[in-house]
Amino acid sequence: MTYIVNEKCIKCKYTDCVEVCPVDCFYEGENMLVIHPDECIDCGVCEPECPVDAIKPDTEPNVEKWLELNRKYADSWPNITSKKPALDDADAHKDEAGKFEKYFSPEPGSGD
Repeated sequence: MTYIVNEKCIKCKYTDCVEVCPVDCFYEGENMLVIHPDECIDCGVCEPECPVDAIKPDTEPNVEKWLELNRKYADSWPNITSKKPALDDADAHKDEAGKFEKYFSPEPGSGD
């Protein structure tokens, strides 16, 4: 098992999860984070830290798309190991549906 980040993170990018990860397996895109599935140790400490419920175990239904997206972008985005401020308009987007189609960016984040 591993954990994945889903579309709820897009346009929010709260980084509370990064701060508690004991193995630094989060990677930063321009407007979301991903978890490297081969680095995650399945401890689960990140899941309750996410204020928008964007982190889920890969055992939940319909997360295959997100598992592959996390794997793909964790290999090209920079590692993030410390908490940063959320995106400026995060609160306005936190409950929005359909964020992947509207806003997903394959561009890397700024890193640490």
